[in-house]
Amino acid sequence: MGDLRNSSTVTEFILVGFEQSSPSTRALLFTLFLVLYSLAMAMNGLIIFITCTDPRLNSPMYFFLCHLSFLDICFITTTIPQMLVHLVVKNHTVYFASCLTQMYLVFGVGVAECILLAFMAYDRYVAICHPLSYAQIMSWKVCVRLVGTAWILGMINGILLDYMTFRGPFCRDNHVENFFCEAPIVIHLSCGDPQFSLRVIFVDAIVVLLSPMVLIVTSYAHILASILSRDSSSGRGKTFSTCASHLTVVIFFYTSAMFSYMNPRSTHGPDKDKPFSLLYTIITPMCNPIIYSLRNKEMKGAMARALRRTNLAQAESV
Repeated sequence: MGDLRNSSTVTEFILVGFEQSSPSTRALLFTLFLVLYSLAMAMNGLIIFITCTDPRLNSPMYFFLCHLSFLDICFITTTIPQMLVHLVVKNHTVYFASCLTQMYLVFGVGVAECILLAFMAYDRYVAICHPLSYAQIMSWKVCVRLVGTAWILGMINGILLDYMTFRGPFCRDNHVENFFCEAPIVIHLSCGDPQFSLRVIFVDAIVVLLSPMVLIVTSYAHILASILSRDSSSGRGKTFSTCASHLTVVIFFYTSAMFSYMNPRSTHGPDKDKPFSLLYTIITPMCNPIIYSLRNKEMKGAMARALRRTNLAQAESV
C-alpha cells in the first residue's frame, strides 16, 4: 500500500527530449525546428486561405484539403512549441494534466487525419471512376458529414487511448524519453503490468490505421484499373497526377505512425523513436502543403492569382 500511495502523488513528468545534447547542438536544433514549424504554419495557413477564398477551388477535394491543413496546424502545435521551449530552458517538467491533454490532442487529431486521408482517397475514386455521378455522391452535405465523422471518431478515440495510458498510478521513473508525451513510453512508467494497455493501443492502431488504409488501397486499385483502361496516355498521366500528391502524403503519414504504434516495443528506443516522432509531428505537416501545391496545377494557379491580387492591392494603396 505504501508504494501505491507514493505512486499516486506523481503530478509531473520530465520530457528528456534533447536534454543530453550539447548547447551548440540544441541551439542548432532550435533554429532548425523553429524554421520548420514556421514554414509548416505559414504554408498550411496559406492553403486554408486560398481554398477558402478562391471560387475556382470550390470543390470537395479542396474542402477536404482545407481541413487537412487545419488538422496539420493543430497536430504540429500540440508538440513543437513545447519542444522549442525545452531546447532553450533547463526545466523540462510538464504537469500530469498537461501530458494527458497533449496526448489526447495528438491521438484525436492524428486519428482524424488518418480517417480524413481515407475519405480523400474515396473522393478521388468517385471523381475518376464515377464522374457523371460525382456531384450527387459527393454533395456538400455528404462532405460536411465525412469531415465531422473524422473529427468525432478522432476525439472519441483520443478519450479511449488516454484512459488506457493513464488508467493506473505511476510509481516508476517519471522521465519520458522523448520530446512529447508519447503513449507507449508513458505506459511503461505506470505501476501495473503495461502489457494490457499496450495490447489495446496496438489493436486500436490496427483498426485506426489499417481500416482507412483498406479504403485507400481499394479506392486506388479501382482508380488504377480505370486509368489503365483508357486509351489516351495523356489522359492517364493527367488523371494519375491528381492522385500522386495524396498518395505521397499517405505514405509519409502512415509509415511513421505504423512504426510508432504497431511495432513491438522491444524494437524501440530513444534513438529510434525520436526520428519517427519528428517525421510525423513536424516533417509530414510541413511536407503536406508542399506536396499538394507543387504537384497540383490548380493550387499553383490559385497561388499565382492570390499573389497578383496582393500585388494589385498594394499598388492601389500606394
